[in-house]
Amino acid sequence: MAQPSPAHIRRWRQYLADERAEAHVYRELAKRREGEERDILLALADAEARHEAHWLELLGPHVGKPRKADTRTRVLGWLASRFGSVFVLALAQRAESRSPYANDADATPAMAADEQIHEEVVRGLAVRGRNRLSGTFRAAVFGANDGLVSNLALVLGIGATGVPTSVVLATGVAGLLAGALSMGAGEYVSVRSQLELLQSTAPNPDTRAALPDLDLAANELALVYRARGMTHEEAEERAQETLRTLDTTMIADAAAARETDEHEAIGTGWGAAISSFCFFASGALIPVLPYLFGLQGLAAVVVAAVLVGIALLVTGAIVGVLSGASPLKRAVRQLAIGFGAAAVTYVLGLAFGAVAG
Repeated sequence: MAQPSPAHIRRWRQYLADERAEAHVYRELAKRREGEERDILLALADAEARHEAHWLELLGPHVGKPRKADTRTRVLGWLASRFGSVFVLALAQRAESRSPYANDADATPAMAADEQIHEEVVRGLAVRGRNRLSGTFRAAVFGANDGLVSNLALVLGIGATGVPTSVVLATGVAGLLAGALSMGAGEYVSVRSQLELLQSTAPNPDTRAALPDLDLAANELALVYRARGMTHEEAEERAQETLRTLDTTMIADAAAARETDEHEAIGTGWGAAISSFCFFASGALIPVLPYLFGLQGLAAVVVAAVLVGIALLVTGAIVGVLSGASPLKRAVRQLAIGFGAAAVTYVLGLAFGAVAG
């Protein structure tokens, strides 16, 4: 093999450092898992060792002193050693999706394919965490965003009419309390209603207990399976197997698994209510802070808008990270929507103030 150029050596050494760091991330995550999840993470760490061996072979005597991995991978390793949550898995998923191997002639096609498979493995590991989180997380994001936007719009709209600062402050506090209570109550009713609707679709245990008494020559058990989505042939086969073995769990297996996943994704009524209340109140407090500290007029408006803008960017970026998407795009989208709504309300407040004047 020809002598590699200094540029090749630098790139290969960086790849080597990144592979070692990624293996470290998976081992740290494995320490916080048990059973199958732990085995999967350790297998991913071993897979990264294959890639490490490839770069070691190419480097040969040019390995040199160990280099630092890129900043994102080092931060991910630090988070993995301390948290190991779905947040870290989401970051690991995004890191796998950014692999440069597909466009690097020095990496084998198998290595590029490995990285794509690794992304799907991590995505699969994150599913449970996302399902457990999604109900409460949805309420938290919705509550925080609604608190930020609605109270900023309320404060700016009222302030634009020209009323005294004390009135603006009182309106903001009232909006915070009313909105937080309304959001909490609404989330509780919404989630409880959805859970009750799902529970009504679960098979009746008494029906399963009636299986031994069915007429083997004439019964409608196959219709149960067809009603749940099986084809005619599949339903007939399943019904015959159920009656032959009298396995009373077979009717409910698929429905129960689906019900469990759906219930996890929705969350609990109290969890959603408390999350929504707290996050709405936290978001709604931010636009009021300048008035609480005595700012007035344009200065209060500017500070409130800047604080809310920062909060919108942060919440949007968090949503992006946890969903495995671009944090920047989600942050900008959140900011544009929030400021758009507040701007419309502010303009209407100016209009009403001019008319009243």
